[in-house]
Amino acid sequence: MSQCQGFIVSEHQHLNRLQRVWVKNPVYFITTCVAKRRPLLASDMAHSILREEWRGLSVRHGWAAGRYVVMPDHVHFFLRPLLDGARPLSEIIGRWKEWTAKRLLCVLGEPAPFWQPEFFDHVLRSAESLSEKWMYVRENPVRAGLVTKAEDWPYAGSIEFE
Repeated sequence: MSQCQGFIVSEHQHLNRLQRVWVKNPVYFITTCVAKRRPLLASDMAHSILREEWRGLSVRHGWAAGRYVVMPDHVHFFLRPLLDGARPLSEIIGRWKEWTAKRLLCVLGEPAPFWQPEFFDHVLRSAESLSEKWMYVRENPVRAGLVTKAEDWPYAGSIEFE
């Protein structure tokens, strides 16, 4: 770390995360990928497991899952904290990945690891931003050539909020 005009600056600024987000009722957009981008998620069984674990986030960690799209080798979803005391985002994503991996590896008979170690997160700053991000994400199956209309993709939906 170095000091610049009284501020501490990390040598790797691009890796820094905000310690506190000053957005009222923030919604986070999350993307995480299957290890080696294996196409293991586009099935009724995988979809069911992912949905069950998203539902459990509010009870276990104080986070609500919103809309999502499950692609064959990655998943996009939206989360928001329910309380000021909600556990840190990185912790709940780690737990969610741990629980889903254990269940999916068992059901699918695949070798570990299931998920790539990292995930992408982005805080949305407005309802307009959420709507724009959702419209882009819901079209992923169309852009990938999996369906001709987004509404025909069976592995998308909403859990606790739109």
